[in-house]
Amino acid sequence: MTSTTDQHPGSIPDHDEFLWLEDIYGTSPLQWVRAENAVTEQELVTGDFLDMERKVLEVLDSTDRIPMVSKRGGHYYNFWRDEEHPKGLWRRTDWDSYNSASTQWDVLLDLDRLSADEGVEWVWGGAMFLRPADGEPYQRTLIALSPDGGDARRFREFDVVSRTFVTDGFDIPAAKSRISWAGPDALYLATDFGPGSMTTSSYPRTVRTLQRGQSLDDAELYFDIPEHHMMAVVMRDQTPGFERDIAVDTIDFYSSRTHLRDNGEWVRLDVPDDVNVSLHRQWLLLRPRTDWEVDGTVFASGSLLGIDLGSFLAGERSFTVLFQPDARTSLQSWSWTRDYLLVNLLSDVSSEIRVLTPAEQWREEVLDACPPLHSVDAFAVDDEDDADGNDYWLLASGFLTPTTLLRGKVGGVPEKVKATPSFFNDTEFTVEQHFAVSKDGTRVPYFQVASTELALDGENPTLLSGYGGFEHAMVPAYSGVIGRGWLERTTESGRHGVYVLANIRGGGEYGPAWHRAALHANRHRAYEDFAAIAADLVARGVTRPELLGCTGRSNGGLLVGNMLTHYPHLFGAISCGVPLLDMRRYTKLSAGYSWIAEYGDPDKPEEWEYVKTFSPYHQLRSGVDYPRTLIWTATSDDRVGPVQARKMAARMKALSIDNVWFHEALEGGHAGASDNRQAARMHVMSQEFLWKALTGGL
Repeated sequence: MTSTTDQHPGSIPDHDEFLWLEDIYGTSPLQWVRAENAVTEQELVTGDFLDMERKVLEVLDSTDRIPMVSKRGGHYYNFWRDEEHPKGLWRRTDWDSYNSASTQWDVLLDLDRLSADEGVEWVWGGAMFLRPADGEPYQRTLIALSPDGGDARRFREFDVVSRTFVTDGFDIPAAKSRISWAGPDALYLATDFGPGSMTTSSYPRTVRTLQRGQSLDDAELYFDIPEHHMMAVVMRDQTPGFERDIAVDTIDFYSSRTHLRDNGEWVRLDVPDDVNVSLHRQWLLLRPRTDWEVDGTVFASGSLLGIDLGSFLAGERSFTVLFQPDARTSLQSWSWTRDYLLVNLLSDVSSEIRVLTPAEQWREEVLDACPPLHSVDAFAVDDEDDADGNDYWLLASGFLTPTTLLRGKVGGVPEKVKATPSFFNDTEFTVEQHFAVSKDGTRVPYFQVASTELALDGENPTLLSGYGGFEHAMVPAYSGVIGRGWLERTTESGRHGVYVLANIRGGGEYGPAWHRAALHANRHRAYEDFAAIAADLVARGVTRPELLGCTGRSNGGLLVGNMLTHYPHLFGAISCGVPLLDMRRYTKLSAGYSWIAEYGDPDKPEEWEYVKTFSPYHQLRSGVDYPRTLIWTATSDDRVGPVQARKMAARMKALSIDNVWFHEALEGGHAGASDNRQAARMHVMSQEFLWKALTGGL
C-alpha cells in the first residue's frame, strides 16, 4: 500500500516498507520483536534496574494499599493482587470487618488457581451482578475474564454462594462484548455473532436477547446500529419501580443516541447527538458538549441540566440548570445517593464537590473536603440501601498526600476508613502549580513536584508527562511508583528528579471547550501547549533541554511522538508508550476507526492534509538530531495494537537514527501489563531509560 503523504527531504520513500510488521503474531515480526527486546534489555536491565524494579514491585504488591470495594447487599466486594496472588483474588467482607484495622476476607475466586487449573493466564475484567428478588441475597454474577489482558473478554456465570461457576450457565466466548442482565434467565448481549455483527471500529453493532440454554446463533435481534457507527449497547435498569430497557447507539466518542423501550418499540430521546444523557429513577440529566439552544434559551457547553423524565417525554423543556461552567470551573462527574446529587468539579484543576437536593428545588451546598492542588472524588456507597442510601465515599489524593478513603453521610462529617501508606519521603518535596503561555496566547496550567531545596539553575533532571485527548483530565494523584522511581533518585551531584504533569488542551480540565480546542485540524494546539510548558520549565530555570525528558501513553504516546518529530530541540529523551504513531493507517488498525471524531479521517484527502502534520511516522526525516527515544508496547494490546510502535522504531532505524530503543511486552493488553510484576517492569523500563538518557548513563 502506498501513502499519499508528502515526504521531507532525506526521508525514506513514500511507500510503507514496514507493513509486514502489522502481522501481529507472524513469525518474522515476532522474531524482529524478540531481537529488539534483547538489545533494549541488554542495555537497560542492569543491577540498578533490578533493584528499582524490586522497589516498585514492593509498592504495587503492598498489602497496606487501600482495597477499594463496591457494595452489593450486605457485602463489600474487592479484587486484589499482591506478591502471593499475582493474578488476583476476588473476595468480599462485611462493613464492620472492612472498617477495622484487620479486615477478614472471604475469598470467592482465586484467579491464580483458576489459571493453573484451566491452563489459561486469565486477567480479571470485573463482575456484573443480577439483582435478586426482594428479600433475597445477591447470588448470580457474570465474571469477565481476558485470556491475554486485552479488551476481548469471556463472560462466565458465577454463583457467589457456592463459589463456583454455574453448571450449564451463561458462558460467552472472548470478544469485545457488552452485556446486561435482562432477567434471571436472559441476557442482552452485544458481541461478535459472526459476519456483519461488528462495527468498523471492531465493537458490536447488534444486541440480541440470549435466553438461558440458547445458542448464540438462536439469540433474537433486539437492537442494531449502522456498521460505521461505533458500538451498540442495551442495558436493563434494574432499579425497583423504575425497571426499563435503555439502548444506546454510540456514533463516535462524542455523539450518541439514547432510546427507551416503550410498548415494544424503541423511542429515541429527543436531544442532539452531542448531549450526554444520564437516567436515574425519575430524573433525566443532560450535559451538552456544545452550546444548545432550546426555545430561545441557550444552555452552555459543559453545563448540567435536570428535568423529570416523564415531563420531558410529554414535551416539557423547562430544564433546571444544575451546574453552569465558568472560565475556571468544569464538570467532571456526578453520582446519586438516595436523596441527593453529588457533583464533582475541577476549578483550575483542583477538586470541588457540590451537593444538590432535588426535593428542595435543587438547593446547592459545597462539600468542604477538598484541599487545593488535590483530587477528591465523591460517589455513592449504595443509593438503594434503606439505612445507608445517603452515604458516600470520598477518595482524596495529592502528589505528596497518600490516597485516603473516607465515608460520610450527606449532612454529616466524613470519617477516615483507609489510607495508603507513604512509600517515599514526601516531606522532602513540594507541589506548585504554574501556567505557561502557549503559542496562541492561551494560559496552560501544569503541576510541578520537586525538592524543597530545588535550585533554579537548570541542572535538574525533569520528567514531563501529559495526555491531551478525549476530554480526559490529568489530576493530582499520589504515586509511590513516581516517588521511588523518579523523585527520590539523585544525580551524582545530589539533584533530585523533578516531576511535571501537563494540563494541555485536548483534555477535560476545563470542560468540552478545552477538549474541542485541539480536535482535528487544531490538534497542533495540544502539542504547542506541551512545548510551551517545556520551554517554560527551561525559562524558569528548573531544567534545560538536555535534562528534560517527556513521557506519554496511548494518545499520550502520539503526543510525545510529535514532541520527537516537531520539537526535538526541547528534549533530551522521550519515552513513548503503547502509542498511536501511524496516522495514515490508524483507522485500519485495532480499534482505530472509533477515534476519527478525535483526529480526523485520513482517507478523506482534505482531512489527511492536516492529519499528516501530526503523524510522527510520516514526519520522521534523516539528518535530524533526535533525542534518545524508547518506544514500548504490548503484543496483546487490541485497542491501539503494537504495530504502530514497531513500525516507528523500524523506520527510525532505517533512517540511521541510532539512539532509538524498542521494547514489546508479549502480554499485558493496552495497559502494558496484566499483573503487578509486568507493571513494575513496564514502569521501570520507562523511568530507567529516561534517567540514564538524561544523566549520561546511556
